[in-house]
Amino acid sequence: MTIKVGDTLPAATLTTMTADGPGPVVTADYFAGKKVVLFSVPGAFTPTCSAKHLPGFVEKAAELKAKGVDEIACFAVNDVFVMDAWGKGSGAEGAVTMLADGNAAFTKALGLEMDASGFGMGIRSQRFSMIVDNGTVTELNVEAPGDFKVSTAEHALSQL
Repeated sequence: MTIKVGDTLPAATLTTMTADGPGPVVTADYFAGKKVVLFSVPGAFTPTCSAKHLPGFVEKAAELKAKGVDEIACFAVNDVFVMDAWGKGSGAEGAVTMLADGNAAFTKALGLEMDASGFGMGIRSQRFSMIVDNGTVTELNVEAPGDFKVSTAEHALSQL
């Protein structure tokens, strides 16, 4: 079943790069007591993701935070090393937290996976954004295949 507005995020453990190497991010802890704009991309370093999606959130980070957002997080079905390199290469440090869902466990728990095997990418996350308040989804914006309209930083700003 696909997550919807009003649902609590499912329990999962994502991974982020810390000063000491890969570290766990437990969803229940990460989202507790915070307003988070969470967005997902089909893959790090892919064209739309690298040219528009992540850069838009980096560019609008201060505006989002001025509207009460505590954290902005990006995740993808990639390993933590790829997500870390992509974040550093995109200037995301200090603006967007990069989270890896290497085995697609969180993506599948959300019900937002897609089969990109035709492109040699296997199971990936659909492109979407959501606003999460204290672990509860208050806005959910899932893109139609091939679109980049409702998951943008600008759209998230309009929902705050």
